[in-house]
Amino acid sequence: MRSPGELVELCLRLSRFKKENKELLTYLLFDSSDEPGYINSVKSGIDEQFGEINTTSTYFIKKSIRKILRNTKKYIRYSGKKETEVELLIYFCSKMKSFRPPVLNNTSMNSLYSRLIESLRKSILTLHEDLQYDYGKEMEELIPPITKSRL
Repeated sequence: MRSPGELVELCLRLSRFKKENKELLTYLLFDSSDEPGYINSVKSGIDEQFGEINTTSTYFIKKSIRKILRNTKKYIRYSGKKETEVELLIYFCSKMKSFRPPVLNNTSMNSLYSRLIESLRKSILTLHEDLQYDYGKEMEELIPPITKSRL
């Protein structure tokens, strides 16, 4: 059970997120103690959302990918841990890169992807050296060969 001080802290944190307060409260009370389980549940949600994308037009694909990214960032914000952020963004980018039809040929999607990779790079630099190495290797696999030559 939670101590009164912890409950007050949880309630104060809840007040920052008016719209998603039930989801945040669920994370804080049940999922925060099992971060790997939380990450896996978010990843399975990302898988489901990518599977439901309407591929009849580029418009629907772009709209759906942006929505999935918004949801992913929401779950990252709930956790507040850099390791969770890096792991979920790497997973999102890998799903986006392997999505068919290819979305990285589209200028706006390629730009979004590039911004995510740059954000990942900055987040990885804040982690412990061992984690930086591990996540850095995973991130390098996400960078297209054309972009690597420019770096």
